[in-house]
Amino acid sequence: MFKKILVAYDGSDHAARALDIGIDLAKRYEAKLDIVEVVDTAALLGMGVAPIPGEVIQQVYNKAKSDINNAKAKAQNQGVKDVEGVVLEGDPATAILEYAGKNGVDLIVTGSRGLSTFKRIILGSVSTKLVQEAKIPVLVVK
Repeated sequence: MFKKILVAYDGSDHAARALDIGIDLAKRYEAKLDIVEVVDTAALLGMGVAPIPGEVIQQVYNKAKSDINNAKAKAQNQGVKDVEGVVLEGDPATAILEYAGKNGVDLIVTGSRGLSTFKRIILGSVSTKLVQEAKIPVLVVK
């Protein structure tokens, strides 16, 4: 059913639960597992507020790379044969959707942060945007 599964990952508890499900599905379907973390460059650049020092930006990239390496190792240790980890940059939902489209992904698995209704209306969420705009199935893990 699924040949290529993408897990949107950021190292959070919600993302860890999504990763566990992505790993389980990849093993069940003998699917390739792509684990993707997106560095939100607009947020890092301060969106017009005081600029963030370059070393802070580098720390964020290093954390993302570390998150991905740990997630990839976990998937391999649990028996996923074909796993890739990627750090992207940009708006998280947009970058995930573009990656999924370019790489033939069949399913996106993402965590839900559980934003309150007010925050979701004001801020939106990556998982909401993925569900609304994806042309493939999206599994949101609570």
